[in-house]
Amino acid sequence: MKKYIFTIDDNIRFLKELTEENMESIFSHPYAHMLKCLHEEFGVKIQLNLFYECPDFNLSQMADKYRAEWSQNATWLKLSFHSRLENIAPYEFSDYKEVYDDCAQVQREILRFAGEQSLAKTTTIHYCLTTNDGVQALKDNGVQGLLGLYGSADEPKLSYNSSQEDGMKIRDGAILQSDGVTFAAIDIVLNCFSKQENLEKLQTLQSRNCIKVMIHEQYFYPDYAWYQPDFKEKLSTVFDFFKVKGYTSCFFEELLGE
Repeated sequence: MKKYIFTIDDNIRFLKELTEENMESIFSHPYAHMLKCLHEEFGVKIQLNLFYECPDFNLSQMADKYRAEWSQNATWLKLSFHSRLENIAPYEFSDYKEVYDDCAQVQREILRFAGEQSLAKTTTIHYCLTTNDGVQALKDNGVQGLLGLYGSADEPKLSYNSSQEDGMKIRDGAILQSDGVTFAAIDIVLNCFSKQENLEKLQTLQSRNCIKVMIHEQYFYPDYAWYQPDFKEKLSTVFDFFKVKGYTSCFFEELLGE
């Protein structure tokens, strides 16, 4: 069966606003409401990778009043560690302790306000760059899989200190395990392209049994400098493509060990 994986990076703003405005439900927030509507229409499973802090807010302040609601929706909505905060390549040269501590801190808060069922077993690290010690730190926090950026044949990239040989295989769609951690490539960062460009890229990937796509939270908001007013429409177009082509949504962790 053909599958697709969908994740969203840089999440924290909607959690801040949920708490500050004491909203009745997670899905009272327009961003989370949109995600639920997409799930209901397309059956998409969604993983949100979280920052620990942003200006005037951190996850220790996140209200726990929604804990039962998070758990009730954990079959399609999961949370994971992304980075401590928005900065460039935060863990490219970090030692074990820094990565371990930052990951553990985010995971503790997820467990507190959303429960164990909501904590994902995989993630994407901000900028996808770590040392080998950083990967070990994530593994020791229970992270079993990492989605990263591996570029293209014309513009190759490496994530998580992967070797050139492994990077080439992952770039071409392979899902590889090394020392107990599974690595795979994000095939399209949807906010980087127009709706039509995303469809054209998907057309070139449709022979693959698994396609991985992602977007960033901040492009949802009208006051963001690079706001994308077609954010939801862009996602609907992609999920409709998957539906028509016979792809089923899954979390990355569901593929571990296959």
